[in-house]
Order: sequence, then structure tokens, then C-alpha cells
Amino acid sequence: MENSKTQACTSVKSLFYSFLEFFAKSDRLFANLIRVAILIIFMWIGGLKFWNYEAQGIVPFVANSPFMSFFYSKQAPEYKDYKMAEGAYDEAKVQWHEENNTYSYSRGLGIVIMTIGLLAFLGIFSARIGLVGAILVVFMMVGTLSFLVTTPEVWVTNHVPSETLSGFPLLSGAGRLVIKDTAIMAGAFVLLSDCAKRILAKRKQ
Repeated sequence: MENSKTQACTSVKSLFYSFLEFFAKSDRLFANLIRVAILIIFMWIGGLKFWNYEAQGIVPFVANSPFMSFFYSKQAPEYKDYKMAEGAYDEAKVQWHEENNTYSYSRGLGIVIMTIGLLAFLGIFSARIGLVGAILVVFMMVGTLSFLVTTPEVWVTNHVPSETLSGFPLLSGAGRLVIKDTAIMAGAFVLLSDCAKRILAKRKQ
């Protein structure tokens, strides 16, 4: 009986260490999974930038950013009077967004986002292309995370005088969306490391 317990314990330990060895040797596989995830996210989000509702949704971020606001012709916070619910249509408000360059900028941004996602994904086949893609992802994430500083809408706004629920650390829906980009940035650094290792390994050959 004691023998069978010992054997069972040994088998479980062996299985556990085999499990660990698989994950220890699969760093390249998991880096490629990150590339696929970034491709899906960037292609999808970039593609949505061609729809007007998405273009209107990013206006607060762009209009308040010192790095991007010059793409628009109108000044913040004028956009607040021209907000529309997702899927809604108001001809006068659409006209304002057309004059603001909202739609043209969004489409251009969509192309940039999809291109960066594709470059990061191509790191599966080319370490040098992937390195460029990963660096661009990092820069893009720095840009989006800067919205936590520049965009008032990322924080809960106090609409009731008797309440104190506003500002840091109370992220709004927009803020919760932005903070998730920290995970994408971390993934991009993993890809940077993977590409750097592969480039250096080729150099040593």
C-alpha cells in the first residue's frame, strides 16, 4: 500500500514537472500568441475607425491631447455640445464633425493602427520587422495612456453636489478602457525581447 502511494506521488510530481518544462520551453509560442492577439485587437479597433460612431467616440481623447489636438479644426471642449449616442444620427452634429475633421482623422488613425498591428504580427516570420512593430506598439500605448492625464472624461465626474465620487482613482468607462493598454504595452516589451534575442542569435552565427 505504501509502495503504491509512493509511486502515485512520484507520478504526480513527474507530471507536474513535465507541465512546468512545457511552459518553460514555450516562450516563443506564447510570444507568437501575443502577436496574434495584438493583430486581432489592432485590426478590429483600427477597422472600426472607419465607422462614424467610433470616430465620434475618440473625439474627447484627441481634442484634449497636446500631441493630437492639432488634427482637429475645433477647440476643446466645444465637442461636448456635439456628442451622440453610439448608433445615433443627428445631421447637424455630423456636419460639425465633418468640419472638425473627425472622420478623416479617424480613418487615417485606423490605417496607422492596422499597419502597426500587422508589423507586430509579422515578427513571427521576421525578427527585424517584428522589432519595428513592437517598438511602434510601445509608442502607441504611451500615447493612449497619456489620455489618463489629458482627458477629463477618463475620470468620474461629480454631478451631485452632495457626493464626492469624482476624480482619481475613480476611472470612468473611458478610463477603464484606457488603463487596459498597460497589458498591451507589457506584451509589446515581451515581443521586443523576443525579437532582440533572435536578431542577436543570428548575428552570432
